[in-house]
Amino acid sequence: MHLFLTDDTTGEYATLPAEESKHCTRVLRMGIGDEMLLTSGDGVMCRARVCTPDDKACQVEIIKRIEDYCRRPFHLHLAVAPTKNTARLEWFVEKAVEIGIDRITPVICDHSERSIQKTERLEKIALSAMKQSLKASKPLIDDPVKLIDFLNEPFNGQRFVCYCSGNERHTLHQLYTPGSDALVLIGPEGDFSNREISAALAGGFLPVTLGSCRLRTETAALYATTALNFMNEECRFED
Repeated sequence: MHLFLTDDTTGEYATLPAEESKHCTRVLRMGIGDEMLLTSGDGVMCRARVCTPDDKACQVEIIKRIEDYCRRPFHLHLAVAPTKNTARLEWFVEKAVEIGIDRITPVICDHSERSIQKTERLEKIALSAMKQSLKASKPLIDDPVKLIDFLNEPFNGQRFVCYCSGNERHTLHQLYTPGSDALVLIGPEGDFSNREISAALAGGFLPVTLGSCRLRTETAALYATTALNFMNEECRFED
């Protein structure tokens, strides 16, 4: 069943935006009575059916509403340095949304090769990935921020910083407690600077390693996303 986005799913009826309406009626040729999944990205998944197949403002009737659809037991926030090749960061956003993530913040570091990132493009990719993977929660994509400023923002949960240098580090599997909210810092290709690592550690971030191999920024970010989701799923299966 196809998933469509709309601005509001609180009433008995909803109207699809123009682009979604066109896709529904012209591309998929859905007509009166055809059923679909519907969400506004707030965690609510609806089952709906077409009642007015207009290609600019298709109206649907909401049949069933499921609150907190496939809600995960933890909140995951990745702060990632933008990659020199924007396609690599876009690839990470797409795959991370499919796997499961709540918030992504591009952070500008001392060694960053790119200091500008188009948030609108990442949001569009995130929405597309959300629809493709049939999710009802839209991840938050922040505007880029300097890492040093980001470190001062409050976060209630476990905080980790991944970097290449140093020996006093553990793996996520050793430090993370399943069910806990998590914030993970992933640096640029040239790694975090010494002052950034010191600032992160002073701010309560735990130093972790993602293994003995040197990973690209987007690979490291996806590794952390996958590992934390896996640990939470593994814990649920054991229960």
